[in-house]
Amino acid sequence: MTELSRGGAWLLASRPKTLSAAVAPVLTGAGLAAFHQTLAWLPAVAALLGAVLIQIGTNFANDYYDFVRGGDTEARVGPVRVTQAGILPPASVKRAMWAVLGAAMLVGVYLVWVAGWPIVWIGLASVACAVLYTGGPFPLAYHGLGDLFVFLFFGLIAVGGTYYVQALAWPPDAVLAGAGVGALNTAILVVNNLRDIETDRVAGKRTLAVRLGVTGTRVEYHALVVAAAAVPVVGVLRFGWPEAALAALLFLPLVRTPLRAVRTFHDPRELLPALGSTARAVVVYGALLGLGLALG
Repeated sequence: MTELSRGGAWLLASRPKTLSAAVAPVLTGAGLAAFHQTLAWLPAVAALLGAVLIQIGTNFANDYYDFVRGGDTEARVGPVRVTQAGILPPASVKRAMWAVLGAAMLVGVYLVWVAGWPIVWIGLASVACAVLYTGGPFPLAYHGLGDLFVFLFFGLIAVGGTYYVQALAWPPDAVLAGAGVGALNTAILVVNNLRDIETDRVAGKRTLAVRLGVTGTRVEYHALVVAAAAVPVVGVLRFGWPEAALAALLFLPLVRTPLRAVRTFHDPRELLPALGSTARAVVVYGALLGLGLALG
């Protein structure tokens, strides 16, 4: 591996390709606020910054805690983890985790000022779960709860919270939109865990993929894609969303290849492109759903 600069090492640790998981729900929440004529730019931008910081903090936490728990070994297939690879010291990654999450909480102070006490509880829960996902006495990812965590915090709460800081309300269609983005964000995790199913099993990391097995995880991925595709259709029919929201369905061509890979893979390495393609699909979905709603 080419020797990295210190800045390059931290960029690698932040996992830029995963930031789509944080950006997509905010784009959708902002578009929904525009549809309801409650768009407020400054709270929306602050929500985006806070979401990205929490995602980076979560990535640092995963890098550190998976290493110290033995979840990341040389047998693991996938992108480089800076702690396991010896690129950055574990103590430095842990300090960076707290620094980034602290910055997210500072952004949260402004959002609390704008939107009140509900944001306190959302912010504290988000930061706590960022650490508890792989850290603490009961790490969520190690007990099969990672999928639920992602669906809630990178779907329902991220979209609904973005809408709330602008409108001080949480309408039913914000829940629907959050379910769509949450389903696709969870699909990213599903591909990741399907790829790591054997090494996670050996390490004692009982992800939902380990519990469901390969066949069950394949079914889960397909179900999440179908759920995401159904959301804009239901929104148009049930909540009067503009037909432009159906543009979100343009994410489907992007997941055609990942769907095939998930269905037919034999070597975990075959899932590496599927991970990136699913992440790109999330951005396209969130951006087009938000734009389609805003145009309404």
